[in-house]
Amino acid sequence: MDHFAKITFLSATLFGIAFLGVLLYQIVVDGVGWISWDFFTNFSSRFPSKAGVAAALIGSIWIVLLTGPIAFFLGVGTALYLEEYTKKSWFTRFIQVNIHNLAGVPSIVYGILGLAVFVQGLMLGQAVLAGVFTMSLLVLPIIVVSSQEAIRSVPQQMRNASYALGASKWQTISRVVIPTALPNILTGVILALSRAIGETAPLIVVGALTFVAFVPASPMDPFTVLPIQIFNWTSRPQDDFRAIAAAGIMVLLVVLLTMNLLAVYLRNKYQKRY
Repeated sequence: MDHFAKITFLSATLFGIAFLGVLLYQIVVDGVGWISWDFFTNFSSRFPSKAGVAAALIGSIWIVLLTGPIAFFLGVGTALYLEEYTKKSWFTRFIQVNIHNLAGVPSIVYGILGLAVFVQGLMLGQAVLAGVFTMSLLVLPIIVVSSQEAIRSVPQQMRNASYALGASKWQTISRVVIPTALPNILTGVILALSRAIGETAPLIVVGALTFVAFVPASPMDPFTVLPIQIFNWTSRPQDDFRAIAAAGIMVLLVVLLTMNLLAVYLRNKYQKRY
């Protein structure tokens, strides 16, 4: 029975890898011929030969660079409060259950919330900032949960040793707990941002544009992102636009892989340091 289960699970894994490999091969074959310097510097166009990802790529960078600090400080701060300052009670358990539930909420729900609160409530309109706040809400539960797990992994003996040397609670947290847990915290944050950069539904709801012929110059400017631009190209009837969409997918994959490699690098760097 164990041998049968092993073969079954191995076959399922190999089938998934093979299917992914075929998909990636097809994307590379269709899109590699469209990758050029002009593709990175041109804006969206109704002519395939003039279409590019300049506005979408810069918009995605805006989203990641602004979402990262906001989600990091809120998420890690919440995790520290729940793990280091609150006592275990029915209220904290209630908060924990809700945080875990929020991590599984469909992304479109966050888009509706962002539309109601940021776009209409705070009257931010179709600005980059509205998308940033919405994506921060989307990744916040993931960062809180991963940060809590990282903080729990810090041995209690290290805290006790710090207290024995006369350190205060905050000195222990800032100089012992956070540095020790930082590699896993950074890994969780970057992986959460990797999810954010690939999301489409929340940004469509908050008003991200599908056709942008300019680069956002400030957080209050309209914007688009790579997934929305790719979706726009795939909806066009011309075959060339589907090939351009494949090139856009390649760019998005490179960005995602770069972020994941950065997570591995930071984790290894800080693990060696601490």
